[in-house]
Amino acid sequence: MRIWTEPEMNRYESNSLTLTGAVSLGTGVMIGAGIFALLGQIAELAGMLFPIIFLIGAVVTAFSAYSYVKFSNTYPSAGGIAMYLEKAYGKGVMTGFGALLMAFSMVINESLVARTFGTYTIQLFNMDEGSFLVPLLGVGLLVFAFAVNISGNRVIEKFSFFMALIKITGIAIFGIVGLWLADFSFTYTSTDAMATTTEEYLAAVALAVLAYKGFTTITNSGSEIVDPHQNVSKAIVISIAICTIIYFLVSLAVAGSLTLPEIIEAKNFALAEAARPVFGNYGLWFTVALAIIATISGIIASVFAVSRMLAMLTDMDLIPHRHFGMPGDIQKHTLVYTIVVAILLTIFFDLSRIASLGAIFYLVMDIMIHWGLLRNMREKIKIRSYIVITAIILDAAVLSALLLTKASTDTLLVVISLIMMLLIFAGEKLFLRSHPNQE
Repeated sequence: MRIWTEPEMNRYESNSLTLTGAVSLGTGVMIGAGIFALLGQIAELAGMLFPIIFLIGAVVTAFSAYSYVKFSNTYPSAGGIAMYLEKAYGKGVMTGFGALLMAFSMVINESLVARTFGTYTIQLFNMDEGSFLVPLLGVGLLVFAFAVNISGNRVIEKFSFFMALIKITGIAIFGIVGLWLADFSFTYTSTDAMATTTEEYLAAVALAVLAYKGFTTITNSGSEIVDPHQNVSKAIVISIAICTIIYFLVSLAVAGSLTLPEIIEAKNFALAEAARPVFGNYGLWFTVALAIIATISGIIASVFAVSRMLAMLTDMDLIPHRHFGMPGDIQKHTLVYTIVVAILLTIFFDLSRIASLGAIFYLVMDIMIHWGLLRNMREKIKIRSYIVITAIILDAAVLSALLLTKASTDTLLVVISLIMMLLIFAGEKLFLRSHPNQE
């Protein structure tokens, strides 16, 4: 079996990402999609309790993060999740399947962020969200992200830190000022209560978990982070904590500004809509500017992480690779493939379907990580089993609820997600069968 060798690892720049840079990448992905793209969809499912859903999502994420922290402290790697799966399951179908689910989930997230960028940008011109400019602007953002990513880690870190600082400060101002102007009152939302089932609450939590999943991108840069055995886990914890505060503040501000039906009607651009009655046109421009900054940094951070995961899977002989005459190393090629797939999803899928598909793929992969740690790694990594078991139960509960909810409202989405997972599994199995391990 071919092992990921030191020469292959050298293509990644050791010590090229600081703790601050890693946190910037993590929060970049989370805030890019989480609050701008998902707040309205979560409100549609959870009703007036949607701010609380973000806190519950943080709790579920905290249990999940435990497994990643344990893995990262022991096996920091540029492949992150791919390496964790290989350690837990060996080099085989389960490792390839789980890693590809994560990679597809990340690419799906990129298309979610790209469409969010287009949706918020057109609010400046009072255009309908069905405009062809939404996917067009999204594609333009993806091309820009490609250009930044081929510039190297130092450029990415500086750009990500600058953008993260602006958007975190700006969104915090939006949340605090919005709450102050609303006099910390949520009577408008609460009077428009809608009947919500337990199943819908749990499905909303599944989408909230998707809003936090960006912390996993930090693991894909493990070998590039300064003092990775300590700083990968620190970056994960700090990123989740920052996003929890931001999400809760902003969701409260939106709840104090709009009625629940208004939030649902503007679910794809809820923050921009909430800015109108509170801040007027200046507030709208400010919010759209924040959305643009958040989505740009989110795309750049996500592309940075997924291209490295795919490069490692190629090095591990778990996925096929073709150069197609392109110059540069494998990581540059996987960067191109990532952008192309994200562009296709941005053009052909709407925000709601993109979000749900990404959540399904991610939660399945997440359960695989926990199960692999619990079943196969306890002798190598010291863990508290009850935490990992709780993470599995929570993931399974919200995934089941999301599938059941979508089965009644969008059966095609559930069918597409199941077919895609079957194809990924079958394709991985066929590839490994036709490419037996090399000694």
